[in-house]
Amino acid sequence: MARSTTQFVCQECGAAHAKWAGRCDACGAWNSMAEETPAAAVPKGLGSKRGHRIDFVGLKGKSESPPRKLTGIDEFDRVCGGGLVPGSALLVGGDPGIGKSTVLLQVAAALAQNQGCAYISGEESIDQLRLRAARLGLDTAPVQLAAATSVRDIMATLDAADAPEFVVIDSIQTMFLDNLDSAPGTVAQVRTSAQELIRLAKRRGFTVVLVGHVTKEGLIAGPRVLEHMVDTVLYFEGERSHQFRILRAVKNRFGPADEIGVFEMTDAGLIQVANPSALFLADRQGDVSGSSVFAGMEGTRPMLVEIQCLIAPSALGTPRRAVVGWDGARLSMLLAVLEARCGLAFAGADVYLNVAGGLRIQEPGADLAVAAALASAVSGVPVPPESVVFGEVGLAGEVRPVAHTDTRLKEAAKLGFTQAIAPKRRANAEGGRKPPGPKGMEVKEIARVDEVVRLFGPAAVRSAERVRHG
Repeated sequence: MARSTTQFVCQECGAAHAKWAGRCDACGAWNSMAEETPAAAVPKGLGSKRGHRIDFVGLKGKSESPPRKLTGIDEFDRVCGGGLVPGSALLVGGDPGIGKSTVLLQVAAALAQNQGCAYISGEESIDQLRLRAARLGLDTAPVQLAAATSVRDIMATLDAADAPEFVVIDSIQTMFLDNLDSAPGTVAQVRTSAQELIRLAKRRGFTVVLVGHVTKEGLIAGPRVLEHMVDTVLYFEGERSHQFRILRAVKNRFGPADEIGVFEMTDAGLIQVANPSALFLADRQGDVSGSSVFAGMEGTRPMLVEIQCLIAPSALGTPRRAVVGWDGARLSMLLAVLEARCGLAFAGADVYLNVAGGLRIQEPGADLAVAAALASAVSGVPVPPESVVFGEVGLAGEVRPVAHTDTRLKEAAKLGFTQAIAPKRRANAEGGRKPPGPKGMEVKEIARVDEVVRLFGPAAVRSAERVRHG
């Protein structure tokens, strides 16, 4: 019989070590080692017993598309790719108190009208779950509640003919298997518990949703392999000071990734926002310098948001660069391009950048909108309030085209914008003509970022020259 040994497993990356160390050699994390006893292995691998031969099939064949089950919450269905797929596994992560349990209880209550739904919590008692349901007005929904943490008991309950078709596990870090010596929440427990639940869901054909805790860096706690095991990974984003919540899909085997759903946090729970662009621009003041409207894309949805910039004299040796909702490294790159290619000086000033509404922008198409807001802030000339801006800026100062230009322009025209500052569009293959813009909208196509400064008029050019020459 093989001798049982212990190993030290990093709780950040899952790397195994023979002895304890203060720092993990694989990921560099400090004080992340935990002692675990691995499961007993067969001394000679698979042994003498032979496995069954598997059958291969070709790529071409008749396969029906997986059926979808709509929850009735359009924003949640959009993020999932058009509804839930039976036998799929979803992983939902987010900061504490952001609304993960709230939205999943609302989804379970909506689905429970037509199918069996179960909500299993390892963090709250039955009375606490009922209290939340009463606050949300869902206490009459036929959702089955349970407070359990043993994976063995949960699988014995769900592996039955009358098992529910939709199951929420809140959270996977509280689940444990009694045949592992490690504590709940460790790498071995999280990986094995998730593997057993996902395997059962695919065998029985029900949908399982795993709620995952996040680390201080914003990543889902536990092994990274957990995100590879599930079919869909959803992140809940948003600032607690804002009422908006963004449900973003970063992985989806049954639909497009980077899709988002917008919710508004109220006393009655999370309410879906059908037209987020109008909501993000509701409090916008168009006659203020340093502000521009960016026409972006979040998955397949066009999204218009306001980008605000403020430039103030700095008394520090190293001026401050504060960014909320965008990439700080990309702001530094854009400031360097504006200084080298446009003559604008930011070396002695603090630069503050904010994306209004709590939305986080990740696509490079926001470069030109940020450049317009920075040029407007340094010159004091407002961006025309009826204009939207989008485009990618390169290090040489060129403005590069972005995808879904027509969709961005149509969304802007629908909200009443009459002008767009955009990269030069490519001509069609047929006829060599550029596609026309939306009716009633003037599209100003630019090739270099220094043209943005000149679009603000002579006052902006004089201000740039004054900054350039001191």
